Amino acid sequence: MHARAVAASTTALLGTTAFLLPLSPARAADGTATAPVVVAHRGASGYAPENTLAAVDKAAALGTAWVENDVQRTKDGELVVVHDDSLQRTTDVEEVFPDRAPWKVKDFTAAEIARLDAGGWFDPAYAGARVPTLEQFVHRVDQHRQKLLLEIKNPELYPGIERDILKVLDNEGWLDRAHVQQRLIVQSFSTDSVRTVHELKPEVKTGFLGTPPVADLPVYAAFADQINPSHSSLTAAYVSAVHGFEGAHGKRLETFTWTVNDAAAARRVAGFGVDGIITNRPDVVRDAVEG
Repeated sequence: MHARAVAASTTALLGTTAFLLPLSPARAADGTATAPVVVAHRGASGYAPENTLAAVDKAAALGTAWVENDVQRTKDGELVVVHDDSLQRTTDVEEVFPDRAPWKVKDFTAAEIARLDAGGWFDPAYAGARVPTLEQFVHRVDQHRQKLLLEIKNPELYPGIERDILKVLDNEGWLDRAHVQQRLIVQSFSTDSVRTVHELKPEVKTGFLGTPPVADLPVYAAFADQINPSHSSLTAAYVSAVHGFEGAHGKRLETFTWTVNDAAAARRVAGFGVDGIITNRPDVVRDAVEG
């Protein structure tokens, strides 16, 4: 069955009234073709150490409006920007704290993490780069007038982290009308975490990372604005099915796909009609989809 028909029949079965017929792929409301939004994954992490301020700066230098990051929590409750739940891969923690294996983020204080080199592993030119706090990260993004796709990483390890993140964003001015409407999306692989953000701050745009079955999309549409799958799992039919539903804010569900780093893959998913492409190499993807 065609994906649109599947979406329609699924919606009817589940009793939702949020179904909308999608536009054709890569078409705006006025019928003109639009290129997908390009998002710098962990900053421009193909060119600078991931999730560092240097990666944000590189994304800005490449003219990339959107930056993605990962947020976790330290032993003493500080929010830091790092992808893995261990500090081992992207810092010199083994050298600085050799007796603290397996070097989990949650087992270190913010002051201890601030001592670590988070750049030398990537390139000696970046030696001395630090793991930024969430406050430092959003401040740098704001300096560049960029937009933020924030991922809540491993929320099961950090009970209550959603409320903590929203508090920091509020304190840093990121929950005002301008940021919430145009410059902020919060996403996670955890359904519960995305739902919690929506319940705590309904005006914040949210995304679910993954590829839920079409039959489950009405459930996700109640608390999410985006369904964000891996590009390897993506098809044009799935994108069309996602676009067939309204999200939590009454607009068409969007699809941001990850992590696309070459021109051919970028053109392929753009042809599916995705709304955004998350990439380590934003210049490569931008040139592919806009050129």
